[in-house]
Amino acid sequence: MSKNISAFVFGLIFGVGLIVAQMTNPAKVLAFLDVAGAWDFSLALVMASALLILGVSQRLIRTSPELAQEQEQTACDTPKTGVDARLIAGAAIFGVGWGLSGICPGPAIVGLSSGLPGSYIFAGAMFAGFVLFNILHGRR
Repeated sequence: MSKNISAFVFGLIFGVGLIVAQMTNPAKVLAFLDVAGAWDFSLALVMASALLILGVSQRLIRTSPELAQEQEQTACDTPKTGVDARLIAGAAIFGVGWGLSGICPGPAIVGLSSGLPGSYIFAGAMFAGFVLFNILHGRR
């Protein structure tokens, strides 16, 4: 039960952070991606702060035996493979979709609760992609 509560709290904090950073605003994201034009570097600060939080979190995990053991068990559940064509294709599709729409999966989910029409289209396409992937790769 406590894992569900903590997941909810951290998800809520993440969603609020996306809204405050304006990552749910496709125009802001597209301005960040337009490095040759009117580049808006403010989202780079958001990414830098996320990396700082990740670094601090990783440090805390490494110094806490309980957290380190839980992280190790979770990491063992996820198979580690090398870079292959599927990974490169998936990253390319993700990047093109992000560049064309200005929306990525996290902000799209937050945008659903805000009633942003672009988020509904993006999320629908994203879930259709999940289904298509599972059909093509024979998974349920």
